[in-house]
Amino acid sequence: MELCKDTFMKMNDGQRIPVVGFGTYAPDTVPKSKCEEAVKVAIEVGYCHIDGAYLYENEEEVGRAIREKIADGTVKREDIFYTGKLWSTFNAPEMVQSALEKSLKSLQFDYIDLYIIHTPLSLKPGDDLYPVDGNGKLIFDNVDLCATWEAMEACKDAGLVKSIGVSNFNRRQLEMILNKPGLKYKPVCNQVECHPYLNQRKLLEFCKSKNIVLVAFSALGSHRDARWVDQSTPLLLEDPVLNALAKKYNRSPALVAMRYQLQRGVVVLAKSFTRKHIEDNFKVFDFQLAEEDMKAIDSLNQNLRYDPCQEFLDHPEYPFDDDY
Repeated sequence: MELCKDTFMKMNDGQRIPVVGFGTYAPDTVPKSKCEEAVKVAIEVGYCHIDGAYLYENEEEVGRAIREKIADGTVKREDIFYTGKLWSTFNAPEMVQSALEKSLKSLQFDYIDLYIIHTPLSLKPGDDLYPVDGNGKLIFDNVDLCATWEAMEACKDAGLVKSIGVSNFNRRQLEMILNKPGLKYKPVCNQVECHPYLNQRKLLEFCKSKNIVLVAFSALGSHRDARWVDQSTPLLLEDPVLNALAKKYNRSPALVAMRYQLQRGVVVLAKSFTRKHIEDNFKVFDFQLAEEDMKAIDSLNQNLRYDPCQEFLDHPEYPFDDDY
């Protein structure tokens, strides 16, 4: 498949997802207004895939940015592919639609293009995004994800979303949904942390075998938020191999890391708050990595996770492992 800025992947429900998306997560130190401006710049540059989430607490600003670019004629609503996410405090099936409607209200959209379960772990329902006990430990909830998925299917049937998928699921979790009796719609995607230090090879192979698109977040090695990321972990974009290839192709290490994903058939997300980086990251279509260079990047894998917080990793129900 020849890759260009207008390249889409067809998902298993017939809808299409743009192969490069603009991420909207921002740490608390970044003003929400800066995220709003970044989204407008991204749309001006050519991004039509905008990745958001209730958890990010900026859907109002992101929605306003998108609507402004629609109002000024830069794009039409149907040109925009917006991804929203069901946060873990709303995984109980009776809460799914109301959570979606909260996002729709904040965004001031009639529908969301892709709505995904943010994580297979469920947290205690309530207003706190991260409910904790008296010792500061997260309070988890026991929710049947198959019931959550049925509620997601109902949201699709109601016309509130066009496509539904998952995030942070491994093979076992995906198979649980795929093998669910009475399954109406397969997940169209699985959005996971994926970069040269965590290339998710086996999970990617499995997803391709089931016609599920793998979407890579933290594709450039994460934002390194000290709350979640071990600050002693190596910086991906300082890797000698990536930098040697960047020099070879006269591109940035970030572009090499992004191009690597595209050539593997992975949808890649990137984020920035500066116009130059937003513009630079969209130049990922202007070159192609040779096969031997793809293999060199493959060899960098060390199953290194930058996300999520350690308490999620320590939870006995945490569904990930290094193979899947």
